[in-house]
Amino acid sequence: MAKLIPFTLALFLAFTSAYSLPFVVFHGVSHNCNSKSVQRITNLLSNWSGSEGQCIETGDSWLVPIKQQTEIACEKVKNISELSHGYNIVGISQGNIISRAVIEFCEGAPQVNNYISLAGPHAGIGAFPYCGSRKICNLVHYFLKLGVYSKYVQENFAPAGYIKDPTVINQYMKRCKFLPRLNNEYKDQKNDVYKKRFASLQNLVLIKFEDDEVLIPNETAWFGYFSDGSRSRKKVLPVQEKTLYKEDWIGLQSLDEAGRVKYINVSGGHLDVSNIDMKKYIVPYLVRSASRYPPSI
Repeated sequence: MAKLIPFTLALFLAFTSAYSLPFVVFHGVSHNCNSKSVQRITNLLSNWSGSEGQCIETGDSWLVPIKQQTEIACEKVKNISELSHGYNIVGISQGNIISRAVIEFCEGAPQVNNYISLAGPHAGIGAFPYCGSRKICNLVHYFLKLGVYSKYVQENFAPAGYIKDPTVINQYMKRCKFLPRLNNEYKDQKNDVYKKRFASLQNLVLIKFEDDEVLIPNETAWFGYFSDGSRSRKKVLPVQEKTLYKEDWIGLQSLDEAGRVKYINVSGGHLDVSNIDMKKYIVPYLVRSASRYPPSI
């Protein structure tokens, strides 16, 4: 019996060290969970990490408002039993707006341990994203004529919820339906719950693509952005110089000072992530032990 104890302990340690939390993927605009690129990323990360991964569909990525997509995502993560003991998130482009909203807004949802953001428009974008098909491009041009902060566009066009025109900040603050709330920007309405939930992450991995021309500016992937009122597209404030960070509106400074934020810059265009970079910067955070012992990168 005494000889069995070390053997049993070894098996237990081997099992627990190999065990991984499940993860979910929120895809970007112009994609869905059946898109080959989304399936590829989900399957590769699952195979490499040994953890169970699944994409969560939230509706038409262009035409279902971000608020509604977030509500759908919230209900789904609460009803997936495999996530009940905690899970990780991989956000892809626009999917990062939904990812953060689930973390900040979703009452009664399971704990998110690690959150990996690929090209997330966290501080907003200064222009509509690439529209792809002629049908979508025609729709984009129609919405542009109506005005991005018009009630109709805000309520019927998902990307409008995170477009931040620095030249009309007052309009943005009054009429943009989603990003000001997500970033806790309202001057007299700071929500400490949003901050507490976001700051509870074990690790936040922000991946920016060096040659990204879809996100304007691409520094938004690190929460960097144009200064309010700026008409120049050349000068971008790093996140550490922004009030959002300095006053810790969403807990980003708290996470950063605790060493739990990783600012990763990879080569390539928008979402042009290599297998090597995925293995190096994403996979370690999908293994349960990585939430306690983050790799040195």
